[in-house]
Amino acid sequence: MNELRIIPVPGVGNIAKGDDLVGVFIEATDAASISLLDTDLVIITSKVVSKSEGQVVAFDGSEEHKVRLVEQEAKRVLRRRGPLRITESHHGFVSANAGIDLSNADEGTAVLLPKDPDRSARRFRSELRRRRNVDVAVIITDTFGRVWRNGVTDIALGSAGILPILDLRGTRDANGRQLEATEVAIADEIAGAANLVLGKAKGTPFAIVRGLDPSYFGDGSISEHMVRSPFDDLFR
Repeated sequence: MNELRIIPVPGVGNIAKGDDLVGVFIEATDAASISLLDTDLVIITSKVVSKSEGQVVAFDGSEEHKVRLVEQEAKRVLRRRGPLRITESHHGFVSANAGIDLSNADEGTAVLLPKDPDRSARRFRSELRRRRNVDVAVIITDTFGRVWRNGVTDIALGSAGILPILDLRGTRDANGRQLEATEVAIADEIAGAANLVLGKAKGTPFAIVRGLDPSYFGDGSISEHMVRSPFDDLFR
């Protein structure tokens, strides 16, 4: 049985459009004397990805403006209740208010989701490998609510180098019974665990997850493997 360790990376300041996110991460790990190992996994919160990529828009603070922004960002609006919108984004994510974030945003702004979180994860991983000659996986995370359950948790929006889904179909459980439908959302489970050390008000956008089972690593993307096809969705 593997022992899992999640290491927050402190000392990261405000991120702005055009900032070198890999450079910021390297500087912060060096300052904290954190060495990266092959088969580590780097957690990055989507907000700093969005900020570095310029996914920030003006926001006047009004409910009317918020609704306009949400509907502009939504591919489809699934439900409406007052100013709340449950939307499907162009990525295929179903969430409240198109994932637009006002927490920890500069005054007069709102932060949108990254345009292509999988691509952002691949770029980060490739550039980190080039600069530090280390082979790590990457998950970009965000906080979402969940249908039928109260509370929020972090999920994976984008990934590189990690299997988003661990397919256990055809294997056997502890009693020898063959599993027929079990697919474990590995990327989401890692994202939720990492948020326990990142928190919401600590200003810590990076963490390192160490000790993952080697079988979790591999090719795959969130958009390809974790977004449920409308043909398989019984509730829309």
